[in-house]
Amino acid sequence: MNEKEFDLNIVNHFFEHDYHDRGLMKWQGFYLSDHTAALTKQRKLAQTQYPSKPQQSLHEITELLSKAYAEKKMVTLQLNEINNNSEHAADLHTCIHGYNEDSIIIDNQQFVLINDIQNISIN
Repeated sequence: MNEKEFDLNIVNHFFEHDYHDRGLMKWQGFYLSDHTAALTKQRKLAQTQYPSKPQQSLHEITELLSKAYAEKKMVTLQLNEINNNSEHAADLHTCIHGYNEDSIIIDNQQFVLINDIQNISIN
């Protein structure tokens, strides 16, 4: 047998009797402090609950939107969207960059339907 050939029986014996896989322990050294900090922050955000605010009338919502847009004020929006646990998502803190008859444009050129707004307050 030359140097480039190997005996498969020796390899199989090694993995069956000598090698001990440490499972996930071998990956723990790859978690840096910024990774663990990000994971902790993500876990806290997932556990945060946002109480439901009162549903405002369409008239009240449109008046506040118009005022915030005209005065270039920041607003806090709670949308009617509810996740699988029947909880609201985090409030949106944004400026109103534009609007049309049924939606508004907020930061990042994102459109939000006016009918999807549950509550709005001007900051």
